[in-house]
Amino acid sequence: MTIRVVLADDQALVRVGIKALAESELDLEVVGEAADGSQAVRMVKEMVPDVVVMDIRMPGLDGLEATRIIAADPDLKHVKVLILTTFELDEYVFEALRVGAGGFLLKDADPSELLHAIRVVAAGEALLSPSVTRRVVEAFMAKPIPHSPRTSLMAELTDREREIVALAGVGFSNQDIATRLFISPATARTHVSRAMQKIGARDRAQLVVFAYETGLVTAGQALT
Repeated sequence: MTIRVVLADDQALVRVGIKALAESELDLEVVGEAADGSQAVRMVKEMVPDVVVMDIRMPGLDGLEATRIIAADPDLKHVKVLILTTFELDEYVFEALRVGAGGFLLKDADPSELLHAIRVVAAGEALLSPSVTRRVVEAFMAKPIPHSPRTSLMAELTDREREIVALAGVGFSNQDIATRLFISPATARTHVSRAMQKIGARDRAQLVVFAYETGLVTAGQALT
């Protein structure tokens, strides 16, 4: 199966490099390029790719707002967004995950990491590199947790689902969850999928954000 990709970055050289890298792989195809957020949104609506590799800082409409628009469009619900950022402490990273990004990667990552990231996000998994995630969680937990309108959705989850969402929030994979709870990976996957449906999460990254927002994951748990 070919993963169709749209590239959104205001630097042409970056787009050329990523395109050459992606198209050297048999399972990746770049179907469009955009130099700003507005172009990215138009391109995504036209091409409906599997993954958008999105620079977070672009002129005009930035990557954050473009991600918000894409994530809010029901016709684009299967489109995944991979955010590229220059700095680990980019203040927009957590908000990007909150509004619908499937993960983020530093721009100076190795080529193999970028290819892996595209495939992971396309599969609906959260891509949250440990060093960056730790910084984001520290920054988020340092502030009072705001009342999330999604807190009411906690009542929709069973006790087991809450337990599993908390484990996903600290970075456990389905296999890790299965091992921890002495259940099969298929059962863990089913619980994760049901929880995502109940809270309206587009992908696993939003499940992680939900765990932080609602207090299912505490600062101590997140940073151990």
